[in-house]
Amino acid sequence: MLGRNIYTDAAWVRSQIACVAQQTSIDTHLSLEENMLFQSRLYKIPKTEAKKRMEKLITDFGLERYRKYPVSSYSGGVKRRLDIALNMMSNPKILFLDEPTVGMDIQSRISMWEMMKQIRSDFETTIFLTTHYLEEADSLSNNVCIMKDGKAVKQGTTTELRSLLRENTIRVQFHNIEDAKEYMEILKSFFQQEKMIVHNSAIIIHSPNTQSDMECVISFLAERHIPFQGIEIAQPTLEDVFLRLTQSGQGEYI
Repeated sequence: MLGRNIYTDAAWVRSQIACVAQQTSIDTHLSLEENMLFQSRLYKIPKTEAKKRMEKLITDFGLERYRKYPVSSYSGGVKRRLDIALNMMSNPKILFLDEPTVGMDIQSRISMWEMMKQIRSDFETTIFLTTHYLEEADSLSNNVCIMKDGKAVKQGTTTELRSLLRENTIRVQFHNIEDAKEYMEILKSFFQQEKMIVHNSAIIIHSPNTQSDMECVISFLAERHIPFQGIEIAQPTLEDVFLRLTQSGQGEYI
């Protein structure tokens, strides 16, 4: 890591990285400033330098208004921001973030995305992000590694990963996943040559001839009075790539 052996140079490597776990590591008995200064002492940062870094991080991460409030009163999103700010006190070269936006509302999630972009650009820190939100990986990442059962399946830029799926998809939306599963079996009898999966409450059909196949699907559904909520042609998304690469072999993807 960073050109060093993680076994023989473990102490040096640890000084260059930081990790924000899924569970926050903030001491709620300490104030915001006490938490940050305590973190700096763990990394043996001189007191004067630590205070300068603390003030910059408080400003950059929008934590000024929370200085006078006890940490225990912070919302989950603010605690997550403080947790990341704590780990930035050591000015790490690599920051590991383990699902930092899990459980957040959309506004807090967008705010966290902006923070990650700022860390990357302003602090020139490489972020190693684990996430189950594929739109998050799509919008933030320079490189994405898709994993299954703890093993890497494919790695590359989002453009490279999307290029793995050469065809567009037809998405047929149903009221619920049970309806989607039921009607997929009927569609399979007619579109035997196409690849179909159920994802959430939609049937996804991978087809090299989406325009003509879409017309056939609409006619097929209408003639048999099969109720569906919507249908569209869509270009491959990172989610499509993930589903295809992690195929379970049972007509669905995990």
